[in-house]
Amino acid sequence: MIKETEEKLARSLTAETTDLLPFLPYLLQDLWELGSDPREIIKLIKDHIPLSDDTKILDLACGKGAVSIRIAESLGVNVYGVDLISEFIEYADKKAKELDVGSLCHFSCGDANEPIGVGTDYDCVVFGAAGNVLGSPQETLQKLIKTVKPGGCVIIVESYLPNDSNNNEIKYKNYEYLTHAQWLSLFKDNGLMLLEELSSTEEYDFDSDTNAIALRADELIAKHPDKRAIFEGYVNSQRHESEDLESSLTSVTWMLKKY
Repeated sequence: MIKETEEKLARSLTAETTDLLPFLPYLLQDLWELGSDPREIIKLIKDHIPLSDDTKILDLACGKGAVSIRIAESLGVNVYGVDLISEFIEYADKKAKELDVGSLCHFSCGDANEPIGVGTDYDCVVFGAAGNVLGSPQETLQKLIKTVKPGGCVIIVESYLPNDSNNNEIKYKNYEYLTHAQWLSLFKDNGLMLLEELSSTEEYDFDSDTNAIALRADELIAKHPDKRAIFEGYVNSQRHESEDLESSLTSVTWMLKKY
């Protein structure tokens, strides 16, 4: 199961091989927020979930904990983050303590595909721009639904194709992008009610992130010249994904409620 999860994780981070996974903490050391805008997620939680001292939020595939920590800072609720990369979890723990939310943030290293280990009684689960680490879109929804209580909420940060014709323009081929209509149909089929949809209106500086990764890749190539193809392939995949997000895809954050 771990091998299968590692393969999904590699694809979700645009890595072409699991051989890259041990080097991801080094490559991504200059980035904290890995794909999601915490402000949008916080707004959706505030607008749709009655908050109390007992509120529990789950952040699946939480990366370095940016979303979890910002939620805890802004809303004062308990947030549980899970990620497979131990170095990310260590960073998240350290950052939470630095920002005085260590008592609210609970991070663990584990497989986000295992709902039994994760728990099934959350008020809300957040799955932020983590690609297909949970499997296909259908598999992803089924796993997310299992983690929340009846009437609980699911927040998904995704990108969709404005229309089918854009599929031919996608440069990053290792991910299954759906149209907006296809996502809405999946929500309905899986017992999820769409409460709100936020389309990203701010331009994100993808080039800055990719350039930072490319510099770290060059450092690794100098240390491990035999792995040049792996590192260069990762940078190219990152550039392709960034170009897709800028030109061929629409980024969105969905707030959904479990029937």
